[in-house]
Amino acid sequence: MQHLFHCVGAFGCSVLFIVTSPLSAQNESFDSLTNELIWYSGEFQEERVGGVRSMNDGKHYTSLERADIGSAIVKYSYKTGEAVDTIATSMRAFGTADLRFSGYSFSADERHVLLTTNVEPIYRHSFAANFYVFDTRTLTCNPLTNFDLGGQRLASFSPCAAHVSFMRDNNVFIVELASMKETQVTQDGEVNTIINGATDWVYEEEFGDDNGMFWSPDGRYLAFLRFDESNVREFSMPMYGGLYPDPYEFKYPKAGEENAAVEVKVFDLERNETGTVLHPKTEYIPRVKWGVSSEQLLVFTMNRHQSILNIHLGNCSRGVKQLITRKIWSEQASTYIDITDDITFLPDGQSFIMTSKRDEFNHLYQFNLDRQIEPVQLTSGNWDVLSVQGYDAKRKQVYFSCSYYGATQTHLARVNLTGNMSILHEESGSHTADYSNSFDYYIHTHQTANTPPVYTLKARSGRMVRALKDNAILNATLAKYNLQPKEFFTFKNDAGDDLNAWMIKPPDFDSSLLYPVYVAIYGGPGVNTVSDSWGGANYYWHQLLAQQGYIVASVDPRGTPKRGREFEHATYKELGKLETEDFIDFGEYLGSQSYVDSERIGIQGWSYGGFMTLLCMTKGAKVYTAGISVAPVTNWRYYDTIYTERFMQTPAENESGYDDNSPVNHAGKLQGALLLVHGSADDNVHFQNSVEMVDALVSEGKHFDFFAYPNRNHGIYGGNTRLHLFNMMLDFVRENL
Repeated sequence: MQHLFHCVGAFGCSVLFIVTSPLSAQNESFDSLTNELIWYSGEFQEERVGGVRSMNDGKHYTSLERADIGSAIVKYSYKTGEAVDTIATSMRAFGTADLRFSGYSFSADERHVLLTTNVEPIYRHSFAANFYVFDTRTLTCNPLTNFDLGGQRLASFSPCAAHVSFMRDNNVFIVELASMKETQVTQDGEVNTIINGATDWVYEEEFGDDNGMFWSPDGRYLAFLRFDESNVREFSMPMYGGLYPDPYEFKYPKAGEENAAVEVKVFDLERNETGTVLHPKTEYIPRVKWGVSSEQLLVFTMNRHQSILNIHLGNCSRGVKQLITRKIWSEQASTYIDITDDITFLPDGQSFIMTSKRDEFNHLYQFNLDRQIEPVQLTSGNWDVLSVQGYDAKRKQVYFSCSYYGATQTHLARVNLTGNMSILHEESGSHTADYSNSFDYYIHTHQTANTPPVYTLKARSGRMVRALKDNAILNATLAKYNLQPKEFFTFKNDAGDDLNAWMIKPPDFDSSLLYPVYVAIYGGPGVNTVSDSWGGANYYWHQLLAQQGYIVASVDPRGTPKRGREFEHATYKELGKLETEDFIDFGEYLGSQSYVDSERIGIQGWSYGGFMTLLCMTKGAKVYTAGISVAPVTNWRYYDTIYTERFMQTPAENESGYDDNSPVNHAGKLQGALLLVHGSADDNVHFQNSVEMVDALVSEGKHFDFFAYPNRNHGIYGGNTRLHLFNMMLDFVRENL
């Protein structure tokens, strides 16, 4: 197969071009943005309040900080903001400041602290590390295990603070803190065959969690997932650098292929025995949770289409060899059901609060363990509950975020068990909160598309206790660069839907001139690019383009979230079809504006956005002049089971859905300039996708630019990589728009 590689302007190509409007000149009183400033300097360093953990009393919190003594866990008062204690430091724990810890977690009684060191990332969430157990009473620190045996994963205290569980070499281990005695719970773990205590690649990526171990509330039982990957096909990626590339091999089930067989095991620490949870044969077990006692082990199961969700309740009171389960809830959809962690058992153990889209929008319900009792709906309206922050048992109130004021906004709210709801802040933008254990205080973060985050400490009433971080230094820096406002608007597509969009115009915008347009997109399930929230590096990149004389715009097509089931699930079984129509409509709408040069409208996207870019450059070739597609899916047959089949079912069931909107099958329609970019070690959207697209384009005799980043994953970063990529993208835009 022939591969077409073409060096673009980042390597010194010189191009002369004529435009119908001059590139916007920055006023000499302002500085100009560059990719070096954005991606390779600390010019736009942002203040954050992170790593904050509420302590048991709800009056204090801890923060992980850097200091001359290495890492430090500092205890603060919510009320005064003053540091009242330093709980652990590198010097105190290890006798040296050179060994720093990058994470920590407390035991339930807050006596012991797990310190995380020497982290080695694996996939999106997973990592291996060396863990230490620090005793705040005796000021002693011990390795969790023998580090020579390999890195540990998912170390976690038992609720009674007597044990720590962890996973190593695909097996489950438990350490007794009093004696530091280690027990190996499983023996059959083997790479690419059996996983005990963690999830496989596709669960981690698509169900959003790599943890596979769950302590019962009394600490007697440890439930864990066991994956049998024996029949899952292996994917191999060459890793370059040596004389012969080393193959990196891992199990990756592609659409329509066999998944790992998953089951739930429960280990009884008192009897030193393991049992298997009994439940109907099912394709997926996306969540395992405990209720208020060891008699309430919740196992969530789903069919392969993810259209049926069942919740089974396991009872360990008779021992793990006689586990009894019963179905306490079942929900079915004509499309699919999203999995979240928005489930909270109430203290009486007879009911739980969970979100559901049973009325077309995602809302909170109180469900009873008795299936004969109808669920009580706590929230309602044409908006979605986005996430649940917690349940205040004292006041019987649920705290959550929502799209109450529209899909571009995120607001905080609370509701009691009778449905009395209140919005906590009315200001437009995006609001998040980190609540104390008592819910008497919360750290409030507020940001907009044009203002960096502001962090304040608020009392439960909403009264500001004190300011924390306001990013004043960053705002002063931004003032030097003549940044233009991100303007929000809606436009109506040909189907009659009002779609949310934004636009950034060049400095000194003149409506009598014609401007080229750069459309930045994603367009897929679960993601909004049109959000009234701070955009960070991407925001600066878009401002750089505006300073170069381009209008930058974005739109959320059908299939994107925060607008209810009908809008979000409109693309079911036809990923790419309606979104492409909406992006084409958006390009035509922009081209109809008196200040837009309709012959110079470009589009750029990454991942799902890269998929959409390829469709817009082929199906929408009459609208889009140039496109940059980064790490794209080019045929959903190449992507994983859980994500793909959730929206498309299997290839055997939906052949036309897979084929009709595969960019590979539309390569012959390409007319404009295309830059295709991919990392060769992308474990998520495999390099195979771009290779197949290249082959299709070559077969059609199309000219395009293709660049591969060796050994880079889906994020394409590390060292000078991002700077190189965005310089190449900027040169491509200059040459082709």
